[in-house]
This record gives sequence, C-alpha cells and structure tokens, in this order.
Amino acid sequence: MSELSERFEPSPERPDPTGEKIRCDACPVMCYIADGRTGACDRYGNVGGKIVRTDPLTILHHAAEEGTPLVPFLDPEEPWDGELVNTGRRFVSAIGAGTTYPDYKPAPFIVSQEVEGVDLVTVVTEGIFSYCGVKVKIDTDRHIGPETATVRAKGEPVGHVTTAEYGSQMLSLGGVRHLTGGSKAEGRVTCDTLLALCNREPVELTIDDGATLVVEAGKAPVIDGRQEQRMRVGCGSATIGMFASQWRDLIDEVVVVDDHITGVVSEHQAGKVLGWPDTGIKIIGRRSTPGRYFKVSEPGLGWGGTTIADPLEILGPFNANKGARPGLSLLMVSTTGEQFAYYELDQDLKPVAKPFPDRLKKSVDLIEDNCEPALCTVLFMGGAGGSLRAGVTENPVNLTRSVQGLNTYVTCGGAPVYVWPGGGITIMVDVTRMPQNAFGYVPTPALVAPVEFTLRRDDYIRLGGYADEIRSVDDIVARGGAYHNPRRDTPAPGGNPWPPLRQRRRERR
Repeated sequence: MSELSERFEPSPERPDPTGEKIRCDACPVMCYIADGRTGACDRYGNVGGKIVRTDPLTILHHAAEEGTPLVPFLDPEEPWDGELVNTGRRFVSAIGAGTTYPDYKPAPFIVSQEVEGVDLVTVVTEGIFSYCGVKVKIDTDRHIGPETATVRAKGEPVGHVTTAEYGSQMLSLGGVRHLTGGSKAEGRVTCDTLLALCNREPVELTIDDGATLVVEAGKAPVIDGRQEQRMRVGCGSATIGMFASQWRDLIDEVVVVDDHITGVVSEHQAGKVLGWPDTGIKIIGRRSTPGRYFKVSEPGLGWGGTTIADPLEILGPFNANKGARPGLSLLMVSTTGEQFAYYELDQDLKPVAKPFPDRLKKSVDLIEDNCEPALCTVLFMGGAGGSLRAGVTENPVNLTRSVQGLNTYVTCGGAPVYVWPGGGITIMVDVTRMPQNAFGYVPTPALVAPVEFTLRRDDYIRLGGYADEIRSVDDIVARGGAYHNPRRDTPAPGGNPWPPLRQRRRERR
C-alpha cells in the first residue's frame, strides 16, 4: 500500500488484540498510538483498538429568551415544576466534535433541529487552523512599544505591535508565517501562546524596545509589573469637552495631559462656548486646533501615556499680555484622573505647586468614575479553508457564497463571529463568549477551533450538503459519533443567541 493511500484509510473500528499501534487520521501528523495512550495533541487516544476523541462533545442548553443565563436544566422528558427552565433547546457545538481531516470526510456531526417551524441544519466540526492568529486589545494609555515592534514569548517572535486604538494598545499575534515560516521553536511557542490566550490563560509577552506584559482575556493587563486599573475616558481634548462645565468657576485653567492630544480648556472650543477667559498659557507641543496639542512628549509610562513625571515640563512661560496674572490657578490632570496636581502663578508668573483643593476633588473623581476598568480582549481570527468547507459540501465554494450571502450563520463554540467581507471565510470571535477550553492544537503546529455552520435544511441541500449524514439532536445525544467520546451538557454563555434570528425570521427568497 502506498503512503498516500495508507493515510486515507480509515482507522480500524475493531479491537486490536495484539496491542499494536494504530494510526490516527484526525490531523496531518497521523500519529501511531498504542492502546491506552494518546496522540501528540492529547486530543485523540487508542481505546481498545479504536481512535477516541478524549474530550467530551459539548452540547449547549439555551434559554427561551435570547441571552438569558440559565439555571441547571431539567431532563427534557420531565415535567416543569415551576422552578427551573426547561426549553429543550439544545445546540450541538463543535467542541469535542472531531475534525474533517482528511478533506474528503463529511463533518463529524450534521445536526437537524426544528425551531418554530423552521428546520435548521448545523454542520459541526473542529477546524485545524494554520492560518490563524489573535488580535489582542489592551486597555491602557501606557507605551508598550513602537508600532511594528516584535512581540516575543519565551524569547521567540510571535507577533507585532499594531496601530493603537482609542484608549487601547493593540497586538497582532500568530499567523501562518510565525506558525510555519520560522524555526521549529518559533512555531511551537507561537502555537502554545495562541492556545493559552484563546483558552483564557495568562501569557507573558515582551516587546522589543518596549514593555513586559501579562495578558489574559477578560482580565486587567499587567505592564512592567504594574496592574492597570482604568482605561482612559478619552484623549485630552475629549476630556476637556466632557468636563469643562464641571470646572467652570472653580479653576482658571485646566490642562489634560495626553500622549496623543493634550487639551487646554481656555483655548478649547468647549471653554470658548462657556466664556472662558484667556490665561496666557503656553504649551510646548505642536498646536493642532485651538486647545489641542500633539507631541507634548514621547510615549511612555508617565502622565497620560507620556514620559512626563513633572507635568510642568510641557509648559512654556505664561504671557501677561494674554491674561496671565499672579494667583492664577491651574489644574493639570491625566486622562484617567490617576495623576493630578494644582498650581498657582507667583509674582514672576511661574506655577508653584500648592495643596490640592477640596473643590476640585469631585471633578477629578468624576474623570476616574467615567473610566472603564482596564481589560485585555482576545479575538481569535482564522480562515476557514478546504477541510472545513469540504466537510460541509462537496462543492466548497457554495458554502463561501452562502456565508457571504448571510444564508449561513457561522458560530465558534456557539458564539457569534464577525465574518470579514471579500473572498473566503475569514472569521473573528471574542474568546470570552466561548465555553472555557474550547481550543486545542495539533503539533504541525496549528490551532484547533470549533466552528459551526447553521442554515435552513432546504438551503443546505441546495448547496450540495451531505443529506445522508443529517442526524437529529436526540440521536447524537443518545449515540454520539465516530470518535466514541462522551457527551456533556452545559449552559450556553448568556448573550449568545441560538438559533440565529436571521435564519428563523428572514424572508424566503
């Protein structure tokens, strides 16, 4: 038998009395596994001469009302006692389902379920993603590293810093070039890093010429050993606009220090609308529009994401001809309200630090109150390739067109995904909306992620789906699948609607 034909032979379904190793065909590694042992990925094992998926197939219970968190579920055959919810609405997720590798196989589970008179089919598979990565959003103003700087885990390059967003620093990690295009160590560490992040575990990252980070989905970031508390309410200009009225008649001048856009209330449009008098202040930076200054400092870990430890560094001499006078009061504050200081001009029109007055504490506290908790957000991003699509239909392009045409609804572990426009099926999903430990790996290296495609049964047949493989939810709960793993029921995370409303309620074409 040739190697090519051997690798497409199905795994033996009969017990192996000799105790010889059998080949697992669930991924390209094609492990030989001895009885009682697992393969390199720990996801499949040899149990009595059968290849068995080691993790249980996860079946999610959904409440009748969209997004309602669930209490423990009754057996569908038991009557409702008035205390517990019993909708019987279940969703066979792809977590623990198994893969479609090699590509000729139909998906492990093709599930039919009628909801409100609509016969829906959900195609369930664990996809092997070499073309995948994560986007990490870190809520902080602090400088973590220059754009395009290499991000490392355990010394290996795993991604780069990308463009910052409003109040957040952004990382792009993984991708096929790091997984397969570098050294073996780079690919292995990249895969380990992605797996940990997607399964909501903490990961330590270092950035070239930048910070050391501890990142965990749904938790506050730790930057150079300091845990962040707040995400800024806005840039310096936005902070002026939001809170100018709070400072009117309490202070003569306010400067909100920010790495991106530093705001000055007397010059700002918000101040002018309120009739704020000129103060003769001078900001050392590049003036953009009135009251808005760029480049007052280099990015750093100080005030408002700058390198500044003393905010007076950004001030030039006050001008008496433009309103400066002895005794003029000045508040300087950061965009999170974490740093603040109060000054008054002396006889030489130089600011002198004074005890912080009680009258201003409320306004500084208000800035802090409007800052959201600093969190890390991890979005898994992957391209659904041949294996996934061929497991749904014999003509894979039909699935692509159905997804792009909104006839097929895509989920990952029951969580809604964003599908990128254009060719192919490129998806992005918030890992915190998925059940815990929804991701696995294969040592090719690649991530394994659950993917489900839901559409009307008649639409599924039209796109060339595997009609003979369709099974009911009850049948799957009772008999399982080809990989002989157990089934487990778990409540669906709140806010993940199923069935998809657009499939239930869209007008027929």
